[in-house]
Amino acid sequence: MTSPTEQFRAARDFLLEHRSDYDTAYAGFEWPRPEHFNFALDWFDAVLAVEHPTRAALRLIEADGSEASYTFAQLSARSDQLAGWLRAAGVRRGTHLLVLLGNQVELWETTLAAMKLGAVMIPATTLLAEADLRDRVERGNVGVVIARSELAPPFEAVPGSYLRIAVGPPVRGWLRYDDSATSDAPFSPDAPTAAEESLLLYFTSGTTALPKLVEHTHVSYPVGHLSTMYWLGLQPGDVHLNVSSPGWAKHAWSCVFAPWIAGATICLYNYERFDAKAMLDVLRDARVTTFCAPPTVWRMLIQQDLSAWRGSLSLRELAGAGEPLNPEVIDAVQRGLGLTIRDGFGQTETSLQIGNSPGQPLKIGSMGRPMPGFQIALVDPISDDLAEEGEICVVTEPERPIGLMVGYRGDDDRNADAFAGGRYHTGDVANRDADGYITYVGRADDVFKASDYRISPFELESVLIEHPAVAEAAVVPAPDDLRLAVPKAYVVLVDGSRPGPELAGDILAFCRERLAPYKRIRRLQFADLPKTISGKIRRVELRTAEAAHVGSRPDGEYREEDFPAAPR
Repeated sequence: MTSPTEQFRAARDFLLEHRSDYDTAYAGFEWPRPEHFNFALDWFDAVLAVEHPTRAALRLIEADGSEASYTFAQLSARSDQLAGWLRAAGVRRGTHLLVLLGNQVELWETTLAAMKLGAVMIPATTLLAEADLRDRVERGNVGVVIARSELAPPFEAVPGSYLRIAVGPPVRGWLRYDDSATSDAPFSPDAPTAAEESLLLYFTSGTTALPKLVEHTHVSYPVGHLSTMYWLGLQPGDVHLNVSSPGWAKHAWSCVFAPWIAGATICLYNYERFDAKAMLDVLRDARVTTFCAPPTVWRMLIQQDLSAWRGSLSLRELAGAGEPLNPEVIDAVQRGLGLTIRDGFGQTETSLQIGNSPGQPLKIGSMGRPMPGFQIALVDPISDDLAEEGEICVVTEPERPIGLMVGYRGDDDRNADAFAGGRYHTGDVANRDADGYITYVGRADDVFKASDYRISPFELESVLIEHPAVAEAAVVPAPDDLRLAVPKAYVVLVDGSRPGPELAGDILAFCRERLAPYKRIRRLQFADLPKTISGKIRRVELRTAEAAHVGSRPDGEYREEDFPAAPR
């Protein structure tokens, strides 16, 4: 019988071997299903630290140009030392650790040490308010908090008997993380790690309601992200840079599991304020080979003359995730760098489900095809029948894909809905063409009807940001006496553009020339967009604002009938 490490490696090597042959990879891939598995012990220590001890596992580049690098062997030894110190402090298998750290080496040390101990990590952004911390400590059943020292004060108002560990200067009443560096407390695993043991609890960003508590195991992310590695096109020895903040699932996707599954170097660039030119310089100087960023970052990057960097970059693969990528951004990067951004789709609840994998024909605007290990059904939400357009669902019967959450912790009703009918329901709507390519339409809650036509906000927003003055846009339904609802755009302008009736009329005319009459944007307002703490647009707030103006006109709103040339 093969060991868990051998099973995992065989699955990884199969995907690496067929990285440009989607048909073979999809048809032949099988999830490894070990009874026991611990990514830190059975993969990081047993393979990466042994076979590539001097290869950089992690590179941290600061805005001032300073850099620190840590090898696989160094992180393996250091996480052993930290695990021994944490165990001596009372951390046990099953202890829940709330972690609030930035892109600093202590985050990766803690991640590996927690896995080795069998502790359960609750990653969190450093931007949480006191109410958020209270919610996470209470609903997350937190036993230990590991946080940057400057984040300690809010915890004075958060009740609980949890152990407190400060990373940085000493904090009264908190253990000093730095003391672990001189610890000689031994570490050895107390027992094999069962595959179904909990590893991660994620509080989702909550675009519409209180954050859900997503539970992952020692295989659903560490093994499940084989699909993410395949989509990103990662290979052993790559240098991978991903733009995302600690505390969110995408950070674990592309700053922990997918690169280290491949045996690649994780490269991070720390900055206080995003600077597109500085990012491009880092990509060049750090000889980054694979790069993933959300659409917001890509939209800022294309404001630069990308061709100025084209000949000096080592980039081979580009990817976009977090929100759908607009086709005009893909075109601009292709023109500037000669590389195509490959879009993909996944959620906190899953690893990468759908994507444009390396070497395959791309259909601009499409998210691609189901990743190896995932069977995707599009389901009519009313009839529950399969459809060409419908809710994206992951087929879970007769066998669940590994890269799927256990469920929402402590929420049986929500789990019953999410896994109804032998499928995991994503809540996102898409359509599929004859070649199997899947194109995103929108969140089920965001798609609306105008004059009895279904409207995808994403499609209209993609047209809006083609206008040179538009940086970001969100489209929601606005109440209308004749049509019941009409599309309204909230628009954020690029630097240097001035809001006003002339520009509003120009944007409406621009969209009118590019959209079918029934999709026409009929109202527009210049405004900042409400967003979640992770940067996703909260269209629910915009819809609520529109509902409050039934029969009235909001201040600052422009309508197509305001402009003489506009058809009525």
